[in-house]
Amino acid sequence: MTERSSLSVVRCDYADVSGSRAVHLTFDDGPNPICTPAVLDVLAQHRVQATFFVIGTYAIEHPELIRRAVGEGHEVANHTMTHPDLSRCGLAELNDEVLSANEAIRLVCPQALPRHMRAPYGKWTQEVLATTASAGLTALHWSVDPRDWSRPGVDTIVNSVLASVRPGAIVLLHDGYPPAEEGLGTDTTLRDQTTMALAVLIPALQRRGFAIRPLPQLH
Repeated sequence: MTERSSLSVVRCDYADVSGSRAVHLTFDDGPNPICTPAVLDVLAQHRVQATFFVIGTYAIEHPELIRRAVGEGHEVANHTMTHPDLSRCGLAELNDEVLSANEAIRLVCPQALPRHMRAPYGKWTQEVLATTASAGLTALHWSVDPRDWSRPGVDTIVNSVLASVRPGAIVLLHDGYPPAEEGLGTDTTLRDQTTMALAVLIPALQRRGFAIRPLPQLH
């Protein structure tokens, strides 16, 4: 199975059968000591929940942020232990990346129950999907990507989401950065546009009749 055909079987959105016009916010590459608290503050201000796909090594370094996210009603999910391109990993390394991240999350916050896994860079293969399923996780991609990591500007992030969002959409945002990007900028500047855009985006979505919801419980 090719990477492209693998993506066709990964969940990219949730059918909105309830008619609630639900939208699901997700954040990758944290927790980060500067960015994540800022994102959590905005979410708390607007009383909405999101899903944080966390890197295991960062979870161990900042356990208080995992505990805060869970305590405030957010889901903490698996984004591997060190954020490699899983399509380039051997089977043993692939298993270790996924299982170690699960263990790290549960170690720092026993109340956290990871349900989802997102492959770094969105690189899905048959082996990645099989490993994800064996770990008891649902593979989750996204349907809306404003490329906030590239710092295109607050207005561009907001307008990109609003132009693409549909009921059931899964929006990809970032509250941190992978280890490979360390040294490219400061924690304060690398994701400040995301936080500012989020503060505008949430009320903008709500004005358009969307309800920002946690990911559904499928089982």
